[in-house]
Formats: sequence, structure tokens, C-alpha cells
Amino acid sequence: MLRSMTGYGRCQQMIGGRDILVEIRSVNHRYFEFSARVPRVYGYLEEKMKSFVQSRVSRGKVDVNVTVFTVEGQDAVVELNRSLAQGYLSALRSVSEGYQLQDDLSLSVLSRFPDVFSVRKAAEDEEVIWDAVRTVAEEALSRFVEMREKEGEKMRQDISGRLDVIEEWVGEIERRSPETTKAYRERLYAKLREVLEERAVDESRILTEAAVFSERVAVDEETVRLRSHLNQYRSFLSSKEPIGRKLDFLTQEVNREINTIGSKAQDLAVTRIVVDLKSEVEKIREQIQNIE
Repeated sequence: MLRSMTGYGRCQQMIGGRDILVEIRSVNHRYFEFSARVPRVYGYLEEKMKSFVQSRVSRGKVDVNVTVFTVEGQDAVVELNRSLAQGYLSALRSVSEGYQLQDDLSLSVLSRFPDVFSVRKAAEDEEVIWDAVRTVAEEALSRFVEMREKEGEKMRQDISGRLDVIEEWVGEIERRSPETTKAYRERLYAKLREVLEERAVDESRILTEAAVFSERVAVDEETVRLRSHLNQYRSFLSSKEPIGRKLDFLTQEVNREINTIGSKAQDLAVTRIVVDLKSEVEKIREQIQNIE
């Protein structure tokens, strides 16, 4: 199925006490270009994310944003500094005994001293984190690809319609080609009659000149190749593989054949058709710049 290189997908889920958000967006680019924004502590996710996205995306400038918020307290470990607590207790009791003060020490009093308790982030299993992020990323990527395919279908319909128009104009060129030779032969005959006045006109010479002219302006080969290119276009449009680069090359070939027909054209009507053909091909070329 035809895919656009422009797309957006987003998913947010709560998994294992973590609020995870993944956003994927892309614009057209000649090759696959990837960039990601992930929390610094989860920097290892960037390379994993690149491989994951590239498994389903072959072209485009892709930006991924990943945020991971841990529910408060889920990733915290509270530790007691036993030696420091013992030091505070010993010092306070020494003061109590030395100055005959009442010993009213309690746990709440001890906890108010700095650094008796410390909080640190619990160690996390990278694979557990990645499994959770990948679950969310899979949904975001599916939505991202779905949007690309919808845009691609619109582009396929537009290009198909333009191919039909081009094919009709190619048929008109083929119909007018013999008439061009006939009109040339009649003009040549009239001109020779005017120059030679009463003398007989050499019919064989006129036929020879007309044959040379016909060979010079014949566009049969170009129209045959054009029809072949149009058939290839339709074949590519129904392909399930990325075809953007193939269509880009094929468009250049179509343009080349049309330019050749234009250089051979001796008929004003054909010249006008060539101008219209080039306009349609340019519109197709603009479309395929955004096809994966």
C-alpha cells in the first residue's frame, strides 16, 4: 500500500507504575533519518527505539519523543545511615549525662537530624523498562503508519487520475501524428505548384520529401515508451513495498519522452498537448516527493 512520508502517532499508557508517553512524527526526506528525545536516565532507549521504528519505516525524517514518569515513591529506596545515627545518639547522651539533662530522645527527634535517612533511586532493569516502552511504542507506531497509509491512498487516487489524463493526451498525439505528415505533404505540393507554375510537379519527389519529414517528426517510439511507463506507474502504485525512489526515476523518464515529443512537434495542437502533459507530470512529481 502506498504510504506518505508525513505522519503522526501518539500513545500514552500506565504500565508497571510508570506513566509512559510515546509520540512519533515524520516529514519527507530522501533517506531514513531518525532523532529521539528521551529522559537522560533512559538514554539507552534511543538506539532501541531507532531499530524498532526502522523495522516498519524505510524513508522520512522521523522524530520520536519518549517520556517516562514513575508514580511517586515507586522507584525510591529509603536508607538508614546507622553509623551516623549511632553518632548522634552517643553525642546526645553524652550531653545529657554531662549536664544532668533529661534524656527525652525519641525516634522523631533522631529523624530530624540531617543525613540520618537518605533517599535514592532504586536500580531499574533496562529490559523491563524497554518492554514497557515498546508496548506503548507499538500502538503509537501503528497509529503513525495508519495515518501514512491514509495519506498515501489519497495520493494514489490523485496520481491515478492524472495518469488517465496523460494517457488520453498520448492517444490524441498518436491520432494527430499521421495528419501532420499529410498536412505537410499538401503544403509542399501547393508550394511546388506555385514555384513551378505551369510545369508538372514531380510526385515522386513530393513523396520522398514527405517520407523524410515523416521520419523526422515521428513520435511512435516515444508514445510507445510513454504507455509502457504509464503501465509501470500503475504497477508500482499497487505495490506493497516502498516505491518513492522508483517513481522518482520513472517520472524523469516520462519527462524525457514528453520533451522529445515536444522537440519534434510540428503541429500547434500537439505543442499545446505537450505543455499540458508537462504540467500534469510536474504535479505528479510534486506528489511523489512525499511518497515513502
